[in-house]
Amino acid sequence: MNAIISAIPVILLFVLMLGFKVNGWKSALITLAATAALALWAAPEMGILPERFSADSICSVVSWSVAEGVLKAIFPILLIILMAIYSYNVLVESKAIEVIKSQFMSFTDDRGILVLMMVWGFGGLLEGMAGFGTAVAIPAAILIGLGFKPMFSALVALLGNTVATGFGAVGVPVTTLCNEISEGGAAGPSTICEVSTFAVVQLSPLFILIPFVILTLTDRKAWLKNICISVWVGGISLAVQLLCATFLGAETPAILGSIAAIIAIIIYSRLFLPKKKVATGKRFTFSETFRSWSVYIFILLLILITGALCPPVNNFLKSTLVTSFPIPVVGSVFKFGWISNAALMLFIGSVAGGLIQGLSWKQLTVVMARTIVNLRFTAVTIISLIALASVMNYSGMIAAIATGLVALSGSFYPFFAPLIGAIGTFVTGSDTSSNILFGKLQANVAGQLGMTGQASVAGFTGSESDWLAAANTAGATGGKMISPQSIAIATAACDMKGADDAILRKAIPYAAAYIIICGLIVLFGTC
Repeated sequence: MNAIISAIPVILLFVLMLGFKVNGWKSALITLAATAALALWAAPEMGILPERFSADSICSVVSWSVAEGVLKAIFPILLIILMAIYSYNVLVESKAIEVIKSQFMSFTDDRGILVLMMVWGFGGLLEGMAGFGTAVAIPAAILIGLGFKPMFSALVALLGNTVATGFGAVGVPVTTLCNEISEGGAAGPSTICEVSTFAVVQLSPLFILIPFVILTLTDRKAWLKNICISVWVGGISLAVQLLCATFLGAETPAILGSIAAIIAIIIYSRLFLPKKKVATGKRFTFSETFRSWSVYIFILLLILITGALCPPVNNFLKSTLVTSFPIPVVGSVFKFGWISNAALMLFIGSVAGGLIQGLSWKQLTVVMARTIVNLRFTAVTIISLIALASVMNYSGMIAAIATGLVALSGSFYPFFAPLIGAIGTFVTGSDTSSNILFGKLQANVAGQLGMTGQASVAGFTGSESDWLAAANTAGATGGKMISPQSIAIATAACDMKGADDAILRKAIPYAAAYIIICGLIVLFGTC
């Protein structure tokens, strides 16, 4: 009963968006209010409020939970979304996007290859280096610029932004998961490599299936060609990510796997696709190409230089100009690095590239103001969703949902382990947040189920506890597809205000199949 009552906010969000077709920001606001009211009444009555809050009033717990959610939503999630869309708007203002579009079109006239390159290759690279919505916002916006329909662009961007999210933002989700399940909160390299490898193994069929679905949505008739491209590109992505996860850990699988996918797509197009577009399309000089791509070139360079792949710079930035203060009652600590966040890198890259492309400071300022105004409803949606996730977490609702699933499923729990990760991402919008909420729970359940031995799957061996913990992040990548926050980003990038419910309805069948596949693999891996 506790689990059913605790699930009311999640159910309400679905009902509002799908049943009553209420737009995203209104649904999120209504659900936040309902969640707060439910927490005020139900948490003390049901006895799900964590013991550490026994001396505090439920009103103060809810109030400070909302405050934490608002801070986390703005710093850095909203800032990154704002700057990601700003980077695209700079390209539109400077007309550089026309050169980029022309180069993509001259690369090949195969629409499937174009879409796969954008959402699986380029999108995966953005996810691996920045995360936080950049891999949805930027590819979707460029696809519209290339002439694709907004609904199609939003859907394929959401589909593409799945597998890579487990290792997004230079491996933060998996690294966080490993820290959560390790004693002392600091995982060793061997644990990180083991969990990373298990996560890739659990996602392995989806490396082929997701590209196939993306290609089929683009061209439903060319199924044989779609299979060949999917096996080729997805297989190479899988092989590279598996090698990176096994030997390097969580930082590089998404980045190097996406680069490998881009190279694989280029090789395929050069060997098997007609070259008439390449031969007849307009050619651009090196300086024209550099100027047009300068925004993205600078962004990628800055993220690489300042990320975990460059420890000296990364450590300096993370320890300099950092705002940190404890949040009363809930006991968490809010931290924000003013010079170490991806939003700043996106902003610097956008401004530097915009200046090179000939825009004035005034034009750049006007573009920024216009971007902020256009994102006002997206901001309300994301702030409301992060706040309600915080309330559900601290009031004990999320733990109650997970406990209910454990009691209901028993020995079949491994099949439902990815679903729990997906619920975490659906509510919070973040693979990392899902791992924080449920990572330790998954490891504890493994102990309750007697999963203390070794799991051996596809030639990879490790502890069964790590196998089940990895299932959380594998499922979380599927939940990312239908997360209201991701959908809000897609609607903003595609200028589809009020279409959140329509996109959600389109994405749900794919997300359900995705999570079921993960569940079956996790279950069979424990047999």
